Amino acid sequence: MEDAMRCVGIEEAEKMNLFRIAAAVLHLGNVTFEEDHNNTSGGCIVPQSSDKALAVTAELMGLGKEELQEALTTRVMQTARAGPGGTVIKVPLKFDQASNARDALAKAVYSKLFDRVVARVNQCFPFQTSEHFIGVLDIAGFEYFEMNSFEQFCINYCNEKLQQFFNERILKEEQELYQREGLGVAEVSYVDNQDAINLVEMKGSGILDILDEESRLPRPDSVHFTTEVHNRHKNHFRLTIPRKSKLAYHKKLRDDEGFLIRHFAGAVCYTTKLFIEKNNDALHDSLEFLIQESKDPFIRDLFGEKKKKSTGKLGFISVGNKFKTQLESLLDKLRNTGSAFVRCIKPNLKMTSGMFEGAQILSQLQCAGMVSVLDLMQGGFPSRAQFQDLYNMYKKYLPADLARLDPRLFCKALFKALGLNENDFKFGLTKVFFRPGKFAEFDQIMKSDPEHLAALVAKVRKWLLQSRWKKAQWCTLSVIKLKNKILFRRAALIKIQSGFRMMICMKKHKPRIAGMKKVTTLKKLIGQMHQLVSALKEDKQSSGKQVTEMEQGINGLVTKIKTTIMTREQIDKEYNTLYNQATQLMKTLDSKKKKQEEEDRMRKIQEEMERERKRREDEELKRKQEEEEKRLRLEMESQRKKEEEEQKRREEEEKRLQKEIEEQLAKEAEEEAKNQAILEQERRDRELAMRLAEDEGQEIVEEPQEAPQLKRSVATKQGSKKYELSKWKYAELRDAINTSCDVELLEACREEFHRRLKVYHAWKTKNKKRTAGQEDERAPDSVMQDEDVDLYVRTNPYRERQRTMSMNQMAQAPPLPPRQQSLPNRQQRYFRIPFIRPADQYKDNQNRKKGYWYAHFDGQWIARQMELHPDKVPVILVAGKDDMQMCELSLDETGLTRKRGAEIIAREFEEQWNRTGGREYLMQAIQSKQARPTYATAMLQQQYKK
Repeated sequence: MEDAMRCVGIEEAEKMNLFRIAAAVLHLGNVTFEEDHNNTSGGCIVPQSSDKALAVTAELMGLGKEELQEALTTRVMQTARAGPGGTVIKVPLKFDQASNARDALAKAVYSKLFDRVVARVNQCFPFQTSEHFIGVLDIAGFEYFEMNSFEQFCINYCNEKLQQFFNERILKEEQELYQREGLGVAEVSYVDNQDAINLVEMKGSGILDILDEESRLPRPDSVHFTTEVHNRHKNHFRLTIPRKSKLAYHKKLRDDEGFLIRHFAGAVCYTTKLFIEKNNDALHDSLEFLIQESKDPFIRDLFGEKKKKSTGKLGFISVGNKFKTQLESLLDKLRNTGSAFVRCIKPNLKMTSGMFEGAQILSQLQCAGMVSVLDLMQGGFPSRAQFQDLYNMYKKYLPADLARLDPRLFCKALFKALGLNENDFKFGLTKVFFRPGKFAEFDQIMKSDPEHLAALVAKVRKWLLQSRWKKAQWCTLSVIKLKNKILFRRAALIKIQSGFRMMICMKKHKPRIAGMKKVTTLKKLIGQMHQLVSALKEDKQSSGKQVTEMEQGINGLVTKIKTTIMTREQIDKEYNTLYNQATQLMKTLDSKKKKQEEEDRMRKIQEEMERERKRREDEELKRKQEEEEKRLRLEMESQRKKEEEEQKRREEEEKRLQKEIEEQLAKEAEEEAKNQAILEQERRDRELAMRLAEDEGQEIVEEPQEAPQLKRSVATKQGSKKYELSKWKYAELRDAINTSCDVELLEACREEFHRRLKVYHAWKTKNKKRTAGQEDERAPDSVMQDEDVDLYVRTNPYRERQRTMSMNQMAQAPPLPPRQQSLPNRQQRYFRIPFIRPADQYKDNQNRKKGYWYAHFDGQWIARQMELHPDKVPVILVAGKDDMQMCELSLDETGLTRKRGAEIIAREFEEQWNRTGGREYLMQAIQSKQARPTYATAMLQQQYKK
């Protein structure tokens, strides 16, 4: 490096100054700061560990240590209101502000030093200006790291600009040249990165301008800067949030901590935390004044004379703005010079020679835009030459007669004579273009030996003769074509004359034709009018009459135009009259239709409102009905629980009574045994007495004795029934039930009737065949199983006695009101039980067919019964008509009240009853007087009366 400095003319003293200032910059970087806890203003100080670095820096730069420390930790501010002599205020700097001031001073000194070295290198050239020069531009590659800051942003921005210049010079200008020359080369598409450049440098909304605006604020903040960038370019394709990056590290960044830009080479995520600090390298007044007052003349010479500086942040020039200006200057120089590009490709990532990674190389070519360039080179003509240049280049090798040719004709003749493949070259308007490598082949042919050149000249002359002969043939054909054209024009003149006559006739009758067309268009309105009239509901006849009159007027005008010669003004006048009438009539019909549509709309709205009101009423009624059903279900469940408790209590009471009866029966059995023993003793005594009497011939006097059975029969007689109906006929029982008003007699008749049904059912069950099915059962097994309770009652003497006692109590009870009044007061209960037919009992659950058994109990006895089979017709039964097929057990005897979920509400039973035709069946039974009077018959009769 010292030899290089000596070559460019840098003396020893100046060289030492350069080294000294570079060392001062290095020592300045070692100066650190720490918070001053004794200062209430929040300033900072230089720690003792940095005193040596600070002293060395001050000595190397010709400054005082205290002045440099004070300038780094404080800044001087002057109030603007008091003018140049305003109050001077010394403001302490915080830790980050002092660090920024140190870095700004180091960058300023090093920048001045670098500019000085460049100026000294330029001074060694022996000339001041030059029109021709060769420049080499070595640019930094595309940078993409885990942490990308302002430096990577500027470098990648430079690469975007240079990539655009590369695309313009290689792709865009090349294809424009092909189009100007008319070569017809297929267009090669490439990615235009102008939108990415505008995102960075656009005035007012570019990222650099937004960064400058943020830097001019009193308190610039990187978070506010990042948020502003995202807000202004919310829908920009090239800009997005960090978490859309493919790297996991960038996904952790918040949206206000950075942004991701999609460059031509790939997406890069930038962290904006230090953008504002790195964009501002301006020195504050204290440091600038201190450098100007340095004792070192070399430092003063580096910074030059003191210039008047604009006050405030609005006058500073940012690093980004400087970089953009310098980059524009560089591109202007590149555009004004011829450019050749050298693309450097990294063969592998291991930095090893002789190793090529195909995927890595292909990725670099794609990112550099070389794929489009290679496509253009393969399909285009990279080598080219002017016709005049080729003529001047090979003129000396040709004889005089060929050298006098036109340059374009010369080149064409030369190429034809050489026999070059037409796909290897192409003639433009001013140039000839060659495929890659073909121009060198052509040049080698032209510079071959003289014998070969003589043969080539002969070929050129031959081609010229052939081309001239072809021209003569073409001229002959042209003359023949000219003769034919003259004949064609003569025939065309006749056609033109006939056409001109036709035009005169058309001009005469054109107003009538135009009038006919206009009047014909009115017929379309007539069709629309007929549609409107057909849609009307009122005043249809009169409106139709008006439309018919209008149609007649239009047809009359058409006839008038056809039969008479009318001027354009007359036709327009009558047409306008008809048009106004038709328009007025159309408006009238349209208003009527709109009025009718409005009335229909209002009517529909009213109907819709009425339907909505009815729907709401139905919903409210349904809701109330559901609430009522819910309440009924709760009542039924509570009643079932009460009945279960009552049944348990009754069973416990019966167990207790049974125990007492058993004890009483044991006592009676013991007394009976005693009585039998007494009777046996009396019988033996009597027999002994009779034998003695017979032996002695005496008469035996027998005392009358009352048998024990007589006592029991007397006791039993007191508990006998009031009515003895066992000898009544069935018809008498039915008539008594249908006609009697005596409640006690009715209850006795019903008891006797059901007793006979049970006897019949027991007899039928006992005598039916074992192979017979169970189709005749009157209730499911789950219901008929409770019949065992009644059988137990009949077989148990104590149960029979209790039943007899209850019947006697009912007989001794006071009479009830007439039947017609007591009927609605009986409790109405409804039940539903699922059942499975006996044939399906042993099948699996999927093939089992389940049916339902419905029952309506009027009080204790059944009034209506349904059996719903899965694949049979429903069986409907009513009391009176179908007594022999219905359940003969009372409600308590069936045990239905104790089955959970068996009881249903009246609505569910009635819906199923009416769905299966039970209403009509019951009405037929009432009309034929076969139905027994129940609650259901009474309600059905009341509904028909209403």
